[in-house]
Amino acid sequence: MKLSIRQAVPADADILAQFNVELAKESEHLALEPARVRAGVEALLRDPAKGVYFVAEAGGVVVGQLLVTHEWSDWRNGDFWWLQSVYVRPEARRRGVFKALLDHLLASAKRQGNVAGLRLYVEKHNDAALKTYRRLGLQETHYQVLERLL
Repeated sequence: MKLSIRQAVPADADILAQFNVELAKESEHLALEPARVRAGVEALLRDPAKGVYFVAEAGGVVVGQLLVTHEWSDWRNGDFWWLQSVYVRPEARRRGVFKALLDHLLASAKRQGNVAGLRLYVEKHNDAALKTYRRLGLQETHYQVLERLL
């Protein structure tokens, strides 16, 4: 599969929102409200300070996505790039889509020069995703993610 990677644009909002709804349903058995997800995607696309989506295309069709957000590390005097909303169409899985997106990010991070590392959180029972991430060099840390929703 010949892939091209590019930064998402406002015209991608529909597919990004659709992928996010499918991702939540598949990985966490959550039914997200499509209109709210769409509004969140559009807000991010209007404000790059919130993050940046990248998409993988094959034959002009978006087959995968990931979102990068930033976390400043005072300990390392650099940014961590958080990979979020990672999704690949089922028919495109196991064909190098996520690897192409990850390789693109790694090259961008190295060029930028102040990126301390990449981080990713994954649902702990998503065995297929965990296997893929480990195979591509992502490692578990000693941290746990805690949250308090408002």
